[in-house]
Amino acid sequence: MNDKIKEQILAIRKTGITNMFDIRVVQRIAYEMNFYELVDFLETNRKAYVDFILYGK
Repeated sequence: MNDKIKEQILAIRKTGITNMFDIRVVQRIAYEMNFYELVDFLETNRKAYVDFILYGK
């Protein structure tokens, strides 16, 4: 996971719109915010995403 993906995840979390474990909603919000890298990342790297949410890694 690169820094750009991390920044996009944190930007969505900061909005407080959704539970960050609701990956489909996070993906929709990412699309609406033009975070296309994150949209693609969530399709292929869900485990890495969850690890980042849980452990900050």
